[in-house]
Amino acid sequence: MFRIPTPTPRALLAAALLAATLAAPLHAQTLRWAAQNDILTLDPHSQNHATTSTILLHAYEGLVRYSATYEVEPALATKWTFTSPTTVRFELRKGVKFHDGTPFTADDVVFSLARIKQPQGTMQIFVTGVNEVKKIDDHTIDMILSAPNPTLLRNLIDFRIMSRAWSEKNNTTRVQDYKAKEENFASRNVMGTGPFRILSWQPEQRVMMARNEAWWDKTPSNVKQVVYTPIKAEATRVAALLAGDVDLLTDVPVQDLERLSKDKRMKVINGPEVRTIFLAPDMGSPELKHGSVKGKNPFADKRVRQALSLAIDREAIKRSIMRGMSVPAALIVAPGVNGWTPQLDTPAKPDLARAKALLKEAGYPDGFEVRLNCPNNRYVNDEKICQAVVAMWARLGVKVQLASENMATFIQKVQNFDSSIYLLGWGVANYDAQYSLQSLVRTRTSGADGNFNFSRVSDPALDKLIDGMKSETDVAKRNGMLRDALVRVRDETLVIPLHHQIRPWVMRTGVTTVHRSDDRPEARFTSVR
Repeated sequence: MFRIPTPTPRALLAAALLAATLAAPLHAQTLRWAAQNDILTLDPHSQNHATTSTILLHAYEGLVRYSATYEVEPALATKWTFTSPTTVRFELRKGVKFHDGTPFTADDVVFSLARIKQPQGTMQIFVTGVNEVKKIDDHTIDMILSAPNPTLLRNLIDFRIMSRAWSEKNNTTRVQDYKAKEENFASRNVMGTGPFRILSWQPEQRVMMARNEAWWDKTPSNVKQVVYTPIKAEATRVAALLAGDVDLLTDVPVQDLERLSKDKRMKVINGPEVRTIFLAPDMGSPELKHGSVKGKNPFADKRVRQALSLAIDREAIKRSIMRGMSVPAALIVAPGVNGWTPQLDTPAKPDLARAKALLKEAGYPDGFEVRLNCPNNRYVNDEKICQAVVAMWARLGVKVQLASENMATFIQKVQNFDSSIYLLGWGVANYDAQYSLQSLVRTRTSGADGNFNFSRVSDPALDKLIDGMKSETDVAKRNGMLRDALVRVRDETLVIPLHHQIRPWVMRTGVTTVHRSDDRPEARFTSVR
């Protein structure tokens, strides 16, 4: 039986402060939405971070977008034609204006491609294989590819178009280098073409958005204003919902779900999320930066990685921490992603005796010490999961110093390679396994390859499979490559998958929205009364 704990005085005070924050004058048709995680930046080409991308998709648009049923449909482009296997002609939508009233043209697409490719950002994966955009006229472009690209259109959904004139005027043609703690004009200000204008962002407090009445498209939504509030504390998030200060909660504490589902003032919409939670051990450093072993790297030994994986009881995490709201994982992609099959995604049962034997074979009979970096406000029960893993590894003799912190500072450490092993969650924005494989485990280059491979995985056999699938247009052959690559990652334990998230959202009964398996609520699909 799940029950909501009685709020502590501190939680009640936090809830009161939240209510005061949300008490600013609002339009009647306001969506008040809360989750645990803040955005990292407003620069659309800086950080491949789901919460950031979710907020920014309200203001910035791509050439194409997802429909309510995840079909690719026209957005800033009205039509596309493959004039050759490596050239796509896009006809751009006429009459579209940025929020400051300036017209959208081909120059903005050319500019945005050059900007998103800058190496200090982490969004290059969405233009992988795109060599050039050639302007034909103000509303026609040719996209030149390095090779045929079977996932091109789904990738381009997250290729956000910025205003060239606005960027040049405000000296923000350079992408923000988040890991270096840089800021630019675009990291705090927004100029898009989308259905909502982002009015302000107060970090760790709220994001304010207002409907763009001049938007080129129509929507059934009646939402005029959106207030997004990050609330880290679980009790405070639930208290805000129950008090009526929040309309939609997309980070629901799993222990509270049953109680909330029985509250007649609330409704729950539920579904799987295409996000996998995993551990990434540093495999490439000669010596772990935060570990007791000197002169060599224990994670470079497959047996050590296998031992760590075998010591984890994923079903116990599902039962005790996730309250059933997870699917134990062997693969780095979740159900719903092209390439996933249930036959491949069966994790080994925990086997402490075998894990100890593997450690002994690898030369660590007494274990070793290492630091585990973990976010504490990003994924469902992320810190609690890390704490459970620490306890499980202690039985193996591996002593872990747990470093838990806010996602904003955690990810800076990860991107600066200041971690020996870290917990991360990875959602598949284009619903194809290549996206995860290319980002997470392809040998890192200066481009899109390995752009989120901060654990220094480098496997030539895997690289060959990933590079092949990028341009393979034969569906059966390509699916075979996906399968072989996923199996290799699994069998070589290049990362340690824990589980795939199940994602319930809770809202007032007066809110209607479409559940998104990429965990991206959209105000254009939402109504309030």
